[in-house]
Amino acid sequence: MRILGIDYGDARVGVAVSDPMGFTAQGVKTLNNKVFDKMMQSLKEIIDEYNPEKIIVGLPKNMDGSIGFRGEITKDFCEKLSGITTAQIILLDERLTTVTADRYLSATNTRGKDRKKVVDTVAACIILQDYLDSNK
Repeated sequence: MRILGIDYGDARVGVAVSDPMGFTAQGVKTLNNKVFDKMMQSLKEIIDEYNPEKIIVGLPKNMDGSIGFRGEITKDFCEKLSGITTAQIILLDERLTTVTADRYLSATNTRGKDRKKVVDTVAACIILQDYLDSNK
């Protein structure tokens, strides 16, 4: 049983996948989101490859727990995502995930263009790992 993790953003979409036993999250790739339909086609290819039972999507919430503009955009993305998969789609609070990903990349001395390429994938790994850890 595989589970996919997604960090959805306007410019980039980070994707992670669990190991078959559901213990750890590994980064798959960061998709460019400048052309939405092209990104969705690439995402469908990943979904077809891993055939996940569940897809965990990070839901950006405001610090007070409310759902703002970014959260609504993410919910809209999930509706479109449900059109290309039969996997259960689960929204998971992702407050401070990107901050955690940035700290991790700083600790590993990842800078510049390399950082921009992987920060969203690292965030997707964190989102997915949070889900895996909370469901053991």
